[in-house]
Parts: sequence; C-alpha cells; structure tokens
Amino acid sequence: MSLLMTRLFVALVTKPRPAAKERGDVPGWVLITVMTAGLVVAIWALAADQLKEMLEKALDSVANKK
Repeated sequence: MSLLMTRLFVALVTKPRPAAKERGDVPGWVLITVMTAGLVVAIWALAADQLKEMLEKALDSVANKK
C-alpha cells in the first residue's frame, strides 16, 4: 500500500499543472481579429463616400462652434 501511495504522490507532484499547459484560445482571438478587419474593409468599400461626408460634417460642426 505504501508503494502505491508513493507512486501516486510522485505522479501528482511531477504531473504538469493545467496552468502550465494553458495557452489560451489563440485561434479564437485570431478569428475575431480577422473577421473584424474584414468587416471594416467591407463597410469601408461600400460606404466610403458616405463616411467621408459624415466625417467632414462632424469636423465642420466642431470647427464652426468657436
């Protein structure tokens, strides 16, 4: 019985901890980043003129408030 307990103790002590093996969800955040960049490019391609006009109006309204 003592040999079994010793081997169990050694196995538990030398076993890598889950935190040491934890690498995070790298594919998940990469996918989110790529999808976000794709959405930005798609929206920009479809609405570049409208976005430019909105930015110019916003800047003009701020500049005219002085």
